[in-house]
Amino acid sequence: MPPIEIKPNVYWIGVNDRTTDLFEGLWPITQEGVSYNAYLIDDEKKAIIDLAKALKTDEFFGQIDQVTDISKLDYVVVNHMEPDHSGVLTTLRRIAPQVTILGTEKTRAMLASFYGITEGVQVVQDGETLSLGQHTLQFVYTPFVHWPETMVTYETGEQILFSCDAFGSYGAFRGAIFDDECIDPVFYEREALRYYVNIVAVFSRPVLKAIEKLASVPVSVIAPSHGLVWRKNPGHIVELYRKWAEYATGPTEAGVTLVYGSMYGNTEKMMNAVAQGISEEDVPVSIFDVTHTHVSYILPSLWTQRGVIVGAPTYEGSLFPPMVQVLEMAAVKKIQNKQAARFGSYGWSGGAQRHFEQLVEPLKWELAGSFEFVGSPTEEDLRHGEAFGAQFARLIKGDGETG
Repeated sequence: MPPIEIKPNVYWIGVNDRTTDLFEGLWPITQEGVSYNAYLIDDEKKAIIDLAKALKTDEFFGQIDQVTDISKLDYVVVNHMEPDHSGVLTTLRRIAPQVTILGTEKTRAMLASFYGITEGVQVVQDGETLSLGQHTLQFVYTPFVHWPETMVTYETGEQILFSCDAFGSYGAFRGAIFDDECIDPVFYEREALRYYVNIVAVFSRPVLKAIEKLASVPVSVIAPSHGLVWRKNPGHIVELYRKWAEYATGPTEAGVTLVYGSMYGNTEKMMNAVAQGISEEDVPVSIFDVTHTHVSYILPSLWTQRGVIVGAPTYEGSLFPPMVQVLEMAAVKKIQNKQAARFGSYGWSGGAQRHFEQLVEPLKWELAGSFEFVGSPTEEDLRHGEAFGAQFARLIKGDGETG
């Protein structure tokens, strides 16, 4: 995609990445892709805000060249040091050695440790402004959204918030970068939620602090480092992020995440009965097979929904290992204070329930019930499973208890 003018002399110069399989080496984006959004202000002084991953160096520099001579750049604003934002920096400095790098004090330290860059670095203070001519930049510290050095940059005249990782999403662009030109906004909203839970959710408190800090700032465009540029309704993505951040400690949605794993199909049979019971109570249920679904896609449901039912067998006296991995990642992401229950099969001895309870204890999940069965479920077992699902659904609605 060629550079796109967002406002007069303010350009999106980002690149799409449909090559990388794992974002941060961990989260799948093979199907979705991701954009590395960067922006160029072509004024008396020329500034780039945010950069791109090193594997996109040639393409990224080609974007700059379509707007201005890269060797004439004056400033590079590093809102965030993570290498998907700063990876081209070393090469850029070779081409434009005169460029001044702007960032926080912590950014200066990271520039030295990541890239050995110690010269031509200028620390900007929280609230400090910089005139480029017709455009003025203001720098606002937003620590731990989502690294300690992170800041956002605000263009005061056109009221553009270059928000870095805040308000971002997975998803490469499909020919349109703006929210009002996107033909599938639901895709980007879904990927924004997955991005939030995978990347930012641990820092929900700093996200809310940042939103509050910027609440009085008039914003006409939100230009994040990944995902759509919001110009028609920038407040929409802010409110989504606010809602998701509040889920960290506040009420979540009245739905059930049913995660299961089955070695030989016995636990899966029971899962279908439990799901039927939940559905009979008109409670939304999202079902994930942990042996086929990467945890990246499970975490958003766990984050947003109030109830969790785990269906997993005993494996060598412990919980089925793929389920253990999901629960351990839920702990890493601090998915806490859920209503939970578990069912599963065993062959000759149990042990999975005890292991399950140990895993969820630090998450402060309230255990509302459990049951186990030997081998393949009987018809009576399946009826019990259906009732179990219905009882749990009523609990989630607030009008019943499990047993």
